[in-house]
Amino acid sequence: MAPFNFTHSDTSTFILTGIPGLEAAHIWISIPFFTFYIVSLLGNVTLLSVVGKEQTLQKPMYLLLCMLALTDIATPTFVVPKALGIFWFNLEGITVAGCLTQMFFLHTISVMHSSTLVTMAFDRYVAICNPLRYATILSNAQIAKLGLVGFIRAVLFILPLPLLLSQQTFCANRIIPHTQCEHIAMVKMVCGDIRVSRIYGFVLMFVINGFDLMLIALSYSLIIRAVLRISSHKAHQKALNTCTAHICVMLTYYTPTFFSILTHHFGQGIPPYVHIILADLYLLIPPMLNPIIYGVKTKELRDKVVKYTCRNSADTKFTQSSADTRHDITSGLQCPSGNCQIVREYVNQHLVGCGLGGRPEVL
Repeated sequence: MAPFNFTHSDTSTFILTGIPGLEAAHIWISIPFFTFYIVSLLGNVTLLSVVGKEQTLQKPMYLLLCMLALTDIATPTFVVPKALGIFWFNLEGITVAGCLTQMFFLHTISVMHSSTLVTMAFDRYVAICNPLRYATILSNAQIAKLGLVGFIRAVLFILPLPLLLSQQTFCANRIIPHTQCEHIAMVKMVCGDIRVSRIYGFVLMFVINGFDLMLIALSYSLIIRAVLRISSHKAHQKALNTCTAHICVMLTYYTPTFFSILTHHFGQGIPPYVHIILADLYLLIPPMLNPIIYGVKTKELRDKVVKYTCRNSADTKFTQSSADTRHDITSGLQCPSGNCQIVREYVNQHLVGCGLGGRPEVL
């Protein structure tokens, strides 16, 4: 996306200080940042790879998991590299255009993440309350359309935030005590009238999160009502087990989100570094835990991950074993009458035919 156009301070920069009050510990703080980021990348890329390779997993539930994984890859990617640059190399400067762009993408991905959780709740509702019509109501094409609607909704809701701020004049003190360009942090840098930006941001937060949580609560109330009508205890347990992973993912996302929001608005006595750490953990912890939760709680996905992991391990060992076997056989050859080249070619051809070679080579 192209940087936003500005009417004021086009060439100016902000200073992201990292975590004020904990500057001496920046190097140590960078270790969990980097670790969480790498683990989240590995987990989500593995999930995407397994679903992409395994035909049996290419159905609505797992396509939704892929959408969630994409948002989980994007979210920390917009935060961690800049944060590590601050922690490791004191690269604290960021242009106004860069700051607004980072803010736009962070909040857009957050809204898309919330939309995906709503769609997943609807998916569980249809699977439990209307299983016979599941294939017609939620096809792969329908999931793609819902994903596109979620993306358009996120862009339309979030785009006014940077556009409103781009029309403002920023104060001389351009220091942002944070590791990222949050909307709340940028609003505090404005010298002009910020009532419209504040009101829009505040209403947007409650409209999106409140509306999405209301839809999720409605889905689960209908699910609980349908489960209670089932007489079999085993069926109760099976139905609820299908929702466990989704409930855990929602808790890891919405709990730190609201805790961070509440501390920002009502925790004036809390040290600033607590606000910043909470905001960062909210962007780092869910992307790391989501693939782990679904890998543990979803048997079909877990089995496929183990299958591909074991297959790759076995292929590596077999290739090494084949090379060792060829070397052991050929190194012990006795060449009658000096015809070593002929004997080696004969052994190569036969080892390849037995699956020990891979391709004919001259030893």
